[in-house]
Amino acid sequence: MSRPEHARGERDRPPPVKVLSGQLRAAGIRGAADSGEGYAIRAGGGRSLRVSLVWMQGTVLEVQLDGNTVLLMDETGTFAVQGVNNIPKGKPCLLPGKYVMVMGVVQAVSPEPVVRAVKMADLSGFAALHRRMWRLEVEELQQVLAWMSDG
Repeated sequence: MSRPEHARGERDRPPPVKVLSGQLRAAGIRGAADSGEGYAIRAGGGRSLRVSLVWMQGTVLEVQLDGNTVLLMDETGTFAVQGVNNIPKGKPCLLPGKYVMVMGVVQAVSPEPVVRAVKMADLSGFAALHRRMWRLEVEELQQVLAWMSDG
């Protein structure tokens, strides 16, 4: 039995990496983001990780007039999320003060990170817990991925 074929970009792109906006802001370009090369962020222990598909969390600060772009803030700064109108179930997340999860493709890192949304979810129900745990989740996943890339 044969395995299903995947689109080239889907197969070549690394899995989503949990990141903070400050890490993206300080990132270096390692190749075109759409090529799967992405951006090099500094992870714990001075190691670098390549990211193109990211998982981020933050509080909605502002919904742009076009309704398709949202400005979010995490503990390290702000970042923009584009394409939110194309996300199923994304509309309920589009209110200032909501705490949300975004998975998306990095479009830019400077002067402010910009992510094109692939998925969004409202985490406001347990926002206090999610906020407290987020940095630890980011650090843990990045340590594991850095360790795996060394092996």
